Amino acid sequence: MNTLMKRLILTVLAFMAGALSVTYAINPVRIDTVRTQLVVPRPALEPLKSLVTSPTDAIDTLDTANEHIKVVLHADNTWHYYKTPSFQQVSGVYDSNWDDNSTNPYGIEQKDLPDEWAIWLVDSLDQYHCPFQGSVYHRGKFGVRRGRRHQGVDLPLKTGDPVYATFTGKVRVSKYWGAFGNLVVIRHDNGLETFYAHLSKRNVEVGDWVNAGDVIGLGGSTGRSTGPHLHFETRHNGFAFDPQWLIDFEKGTLRHRLFVLKKKYFNIYSNYEQDFEDEIKNQEEDAAEDAERAAMKYYTIRSGDTLSKIARNNGTTIKELCRLNGISQNATLRIGKRIRVR
Repeated sequence: MNTLMKRLILTVLAFMAGALSVTYAINPVRIDTVRTQLVVPRPALEPLKSLVTSPTDAIDTLDTANEHIKVVLHADNTWHYYKTPSFQQVSGVYDSNWDDNSTNPYGIEQKDLPDEWAIWLVDSLDQYHCPFQGSVYHRGKFGVRRGRRHQGVDLPLKTGDPVYATFTGKVRVSKYWGAFGNLVVIRHDNGLETFYAHLSKRNVEVGDWVNAGDVIGLGGSTGRSTGPHLHFETRHNGFAFDPQWLIDFEKGTLRHRLFVLKKKYFNIYSNYEQDFEDEIKNQEEDAAEDAERAAMKYYTIRSGDTLSKIARNNGTTIKELCRLNGISQNATLRIGKRIRVR
């Protein structure tokens, strides 16, 4: 093979080698690039948002044989009855045993009641409101106090704080009533009655229809009371039982939708939480309260008086006067009104 032919063959081989090297150098990049494009995940598709935001939301209603009652269907496959507002107008709950001059107009004896019965506390999702959220005063629980029946719970508040209707219903009593002070009693669709006592102001009158959450009055310390608080009772057929069976006052929540009321709950010694340490503490504080009551002193406001002047003349402070009477330092002093100074 002559020299010219060898050079030609070497040139061709060199060209082919160069072409292969270029192809090898380019293809991995191209192939890797293609692979990268293939393995990169596509952006995830947004999931379809449910039209129902929570499992308990109502999704449909059905008619029943009673035009005033509907069936409400929920997303979690549960259901309940719902009474339309017109139900109140035709319900017999508000026709019988109605007397705005009696705290117990029923005239029923406990022995004639069944041992237990079920009560729907709410008829729709929104027909409940805590009367006043807060801790039950440890000396204000349902039971016997100072030798007397204490048929409700006491919730400390400030004078003027709003007090709310617990359930939908009709006002049966709205008046000043002895030891209760300003008292509002509401009868509800479920047959319960709720009592709101010691109010500084009543916002409703007998016969008014109220919805759960309506402000029916303002907190105060009227009647037999040693300081601003709400005395709250729940009764059925005229008999009181511990409201804490129904309501967690600290959380402001209802404990049940369907409540099984037992006749034994009407026993004054049957309360939601028996705390014997509290009972001992109550006795000690009762004795201290007796001593405090004996030392109580009142002053009748006169023309020209100010809190500063009254405090100075009675050896106390403005802050203490405000605490004893549940008032603010800017409260208006009314001539002739008695305030506690000690």
